[in-house]
Amino acid sequence: MPMQAREIESYIRAALPDAQITLTDLVGDGDHWQAEVVSSAFKGLSRVKQHQLVNAAFGEKMGRELHALALKTSAPQE
Repeated sequence: MPMQAREIESYIRAALPDAQITLTDLVGDGDHWQAEVVSSAFKGLSRVKQHQLVNAAFGEKMGRELHALALKTSAPQE
């Protein structure tokens, strides 16, 4: 069963409490998502490390309950 937007957001927020999160259902099937995540935790990290932080929030659910998640990450602008 695909993950709902509120569930995806709760996993990200648990790992990155200050995150600003925008979710988009890319094809309307509830199974292919894009998440734009802005968090101070990303400051000074490479894009790869930023994405690893988000992906780690889902643990074993990534690739199972959460089939596809395209990420756009950044630290807040100062």
